[in-house]
This record gives sequence, structure tokens and C-alpha cells, in this order.
Amino acid sequence: MFAGPPESLELTGGDDVLAQILQQAPDRPAVFLIETRGGSPYLGRTLLLRRRLRRLLRPESAGGRWLNLRGIAQRIHYWLVGSNLEASLILYELAMEHFPEDYRVRIKLRPPPLLKIVLTNPFPRSQITTRLSAAPALYYGPFPTRAAAENFRNRFLDLFQMRRCEEDLDPSPSHPGCIYGEMNLCLRPCQQAVSREEYRAEIERILEFLRTQGRSLLDVLVAARERLSQECNFEEAARVHRRIQKIEEALKSRGELAADIERLCGVAVTPAAEPGLVLLWFVVAGCWQPPHRLDCRPEAAGQSMDRRLRELVTTLSPERPALKRREEHLALLARWFYSSAREGEWLPFESLDAVPYRRLVRAISRVAAHRDLTAVTSSDAGP
Repeated sequence: MFAGPPESLELTGGDDVLAQILQQAPDRPAVFLIETRGGSPYLGRTLLLRRRLRRLLRPESAGGRWLNLRGIAQRIHYWLVGSNLEASLILYELAMEHFPEDYRVRIKLRPPPLLKIVLTNPFPRSQITTRLSAAPALYYGPFPTRAAAENFRNRFLDLFQMRRCEEDLDPSPSHPGCIYGEMNLCLRPCQQAVSREEYRAEIERILEFLRTQGRSLLDVLVAARERLSQECNFEEAARVHRRIQKIEEALKSRGELAADIERLCGVAVTPAAEPGLVLLWFVVAGCWQPPHRLDCRPEAAGQSMDRRLRELVTTLSPERPALKRREEHLALLARWFYSSAREGEWLPFESLDAVPYRRLVRAISRVAAHRDLTAVTSSDAGP
């Protein structure tokens, strides 16, 4: 899905022959797999492939305390990469294939925090989780840390009156309630202050707020503010304006990536290993799709970039893996997006029918130009 056909090197002969074989490996970023005799393969990623292979396959007489595979290595497969994202996805796919029992541990893949609206409960509530389930729920994220998820949860709950307790309620007028009910931040279903249908209506408002990234609430309030201003009711307009500011602050705290994962769509534009090419990595409903290579060289411009992109999107057939794989795809997305060493650009959209083609064309141009500038700078620097 992510890894194409590898380049391979057959390890035969003595030290002199091996040195010549390793000389064929480029000293560039890559993911590699070393097949061994009678044991598990060695899987890794590196910024300088040839140097890493020489270190792992150095002559046994060289000694040293570092790992040496010279005596058992048979064959090398490698995939040149142009970005950290490409390396992570290829490494993930190969680890899953060759180490199915513990591949998550090997590549240090940790599911990111998500905000979950639990809909199986008669009185839905929210919680922070790292797991997806098949039970009815809305998942919102991913967030970079649990603290960030908790911060957004607290801010957005201040906008509504959903309960914050986690107990299974047995509503009764004699229920003691909690401080949030006293502060009018909860509808108090525990005390039967509202019916189940009234509480459910509030939950529907919350779900629509999260699905629309706040637009369901903001659009109504902005229109109300404009109407009140035209009617010269400035005191009420100011009150509505403060409400809008509170919503915007809550939305700002969610970060740039978090969304209802069913609507978490976008495309990552990264440089390819080959000069003049970029890779488009589409994400649909939080799931990575196979990459698409786009030739940006002048001689390949047979038609406009906009038309090429539109034709490409029409050919996409989004894949939707099982829940466990979706968790892992979200983890890979969060790892790349929130990394301080992120390469390329990310363009979010709500569906494949809403791809921002103009912005995508500009992003591709920037990534391709940066790739060419980096290549020129590297060549000028010399060996």
C-alpha cells in the first residue's frame, strides 16, 4: 500500500566484494530490510543508507560493541524516501508484515488522545480515550497530548450543558447533584430537571457543533449580532459578541488537526525521493490512502496542474481499514503532523468533493520549489 518495489543487494563474497556491493547503495534517506540466515530480518530507517549499512555489515575483525550482522546477512532491500512521513508509513507497513506480534512496540507507535462522546449511555457524556470501538460514538481528534485534549474538552463543555460526571445515572429528584448543576453548566438529568428527550436535544447540538467545527453555533450567533447591531441594541450585541469570542477561543484550543474523525480528510504534500516529483498522501475519514506521485518538471506539463489534480481525485477509491488499523493510521498522522521536524504541507478538507484545488496547486509548487532549492544547496556544499 505504502511501499513500492524495493531495490535489492545480494550479499556474496568476501570483505572486498562486500565493500563493492555496499558502494552501490546511495548515501540518502531510506528504509531498509536486511534478510538474515535462520532468524528475523533487521528493519530500520536512516538518513545515510550506505554509511548505516557499512556500520551494520563491517568486517568481523573490526570488533567494537555495536551490532554486527556481517556473519548472518544474506540480502538487503531498501526504499529511498523523500520525507519523514514516507519513511514512517513504509516502516509501519514493513513492520506489520514482518513482525505482526509486536510491530507497534518496535516502531514506538502510540495511539493519540481523542475526545469521545459516548452515545451508548442513556445520558451521553464525554471522555478522553485512545481507543476506537464499534459502539455508537463520536470521536474527535487527534490531539498532540492528553493535556491538550482535556483542555479542549473543558473549554467546549463550558459552551453547553452536558453532564461531566462519569457515573451511570439513576435519575431521581433526591439525587444530590453536583457543582456544575448549581452553576447552570449541566441540565441536571440526575435530578430529573429535564426529560431524556430534552437532554438528548442538547447532545445533538453538541454533535453538530463538533461535526461542523463550531459553524453550527457560530453562524447563528454572528447573524444575531449583526441583527442586534442594526437594531441599535448594542448591549445585547455585546453579550452575543462575548459569547462568540468564547466559542472562538474554545475552537482555537483544539489545534489545526482535530476534527470528527469521520470527517477528518486532507492531503499531505511531501517531496519524493526522485527529483522533480512530489507525493500526495490523501487521508479520508482519518485513514491514509496509497500515495500518488506527481511529476512537477516542466517537460511533464502536458495539461494544467489543476486539471491533473481533479482527474486524480476522481480516480480515488478510499480504503477504510478495520478499527485497529484506523487507530494506527491516526497515530501516524498525529506523529507526523505534530512533529517539530515535519516536512511538506497539510491541507484539510471535509470530503473529496471539497478539495481546495487552488490551495493544493500552490502547496505543490512550494514543496517542489523547496525540494529543488535543497537539492541545489546540497550539491553546492560538496561531499
